[in-house]
Amino acid sequence: MSYASTPDPHQGRRSPKRKRSESLDPPSAYHSAASTPYPPGLDGASEHFAFAYEDDNEGDVQTPEIPEELRSSAEGTPEAGAKRRKVAERPRSLDYALQYTLKGHKRGVAGVKFSPDGKWLASCSADCTLKIWSAATGALQHTLEGHLAGISALSWSPDSRVLASGSDDKLIRLWDTTTGKALPVPLAGHHNYIYSLAFSPKGNILVSGSYDEAVFLWDVRTARVMRSLPAHSDPVSGVDFVRDGTLAASCSSDGLIRIWDTGTGQCLKTLVHEDNAPVTSVKFSPNGRYVLAATLDSSVRLWNYVEGRCVKTYQGHKNEKFSIGICFGTYGTTAPEESTADAEVQQQWALAACGSEDGSTVLWDVNSKEILQRLHGHEGTVLSVDVCAQDGAIATCGLDKTIKIYRRRATAVNGQAEGGAELKKEQDVKNSESTEEQTAIGGGGVNGTSQHVHDQQTTKEDITMEEG
Repeated sequence: MSYASTPDPHQGRRSPKRKRSESLDPPSAYHSAASTPYPPGLDGASEHFAFAYEDDNEGDVQTPEIPEELRSSAEGTPEAGAKRRKVAERPRSLDYALQYTLKGHKRGVAGVKFSPDGKWLASCSADCTLKIWSAATGALQHTLEGHLAGISALSWSPDSRVLASGSDDKLIRLWDTTTGKALPVPLAGHHNYIYSLAFSPKGNILVSGSYDEAVFLWDVRTARVMRSLPAHSDPVSGVDFVRDGTLAASCSSDGLIRIWDTGTGQCLKTLVHEDNAPVTSVKFSPNGRYVLAATLDSSVRLWNYVEGRCVKTYQGHKNEKFSIGICFGTYGTTAPEESTADAEVQQQWALAACGSEDGSTVLWDVNSKEILQRLHGHEGTVLSVDVCAQDGAIATCGLDKTIKIYRRRATAVNGQAEGGAELKKEQDVKNSESTEEQTAIGGGGVNGTSQHVHDQQTTKEDITMEEG
């Protein structure tokens, strides 16, 4: 079955995170046709989500002010009365270096995410486990076990206390990241493999996308489905929340990106490129004005979803078979550790990152579409990438069963390194737990199709990530 085609109801299904092959995988005992009934609720889970119901001015919802670090180099005059800052030259290249290689997973690693507080890094794998690592040292903190099939999706709660995981066993589990234990009752309701997850900014809602072509909005505290959206005609490959939680985005191999009102469940906008390439990942921009989408024609596109217009196309990577994650990040003229307390607040620019099937990860400047750097180190496809909001560290993972953490080691302006703190040599951080081989039931991390689509260049347009 082609990933870009509508699934045949009479043909056996398989995980969207598995590479396409000529023959279908045999059905798993855990992938039964009967739907799992909704659980009654999560006993004792309310204290984990107390933050989710601490509303501040909920009656008058307004778009929050964009953080200062997301100002663009294209921004002009500062506000009246504010101290004028020296305009810095935007770096034309970056100098990230490999700091750690984390080993421990026994099969391909499908996803990697920094916690919102920047202290931890979570990974999920086809070996049915999640792992939580120290973002600073690479030390393994917890191995989370409980899923019966490969895990394709994960998401952190806003307070970094809870980790959600979605698996080929059709269940979403919530984990206490302090103890490493799963909360009592999983979220059950999807009829097929769970492909993507995202917490709302308040943490009270979880959105999930599945191979059953539906998008679910979950009440996290009660573990019940709030809304079931018949979103797409093919597997839902990506979901995300806008910064204030009022909108959700979904994408699919049917080539569509949909924008949803989370309060009413209404589809507000449908975005489709004229090439109709399968869409494998979607992400709202930090200011909420755009969505970034990866497609299986080796392109990443930035959409103005209000106008329904593609404003930027980023190329230079290879993506034709696998579902590869994308993300936004920021960068300045210096590495974070080089900044001093008495230095001026350094200017920040937005970047977009995406893995590639050639083993590299590509970083683009959002406005100019220039490639800032290619990160090398993986053997085989890079399936996921994430940028730490606190210190700009970049984490990647892939089919080679490893996770890699990169950090900037020097100021790099127009390709010239100006020195800086020397990073530690690459370290292999190995899991000290049992090395017993584990067998994954289901896909959990490898996705595929082989559709070749010709990309059409978009017109040039300056994009600002600052709230107007």
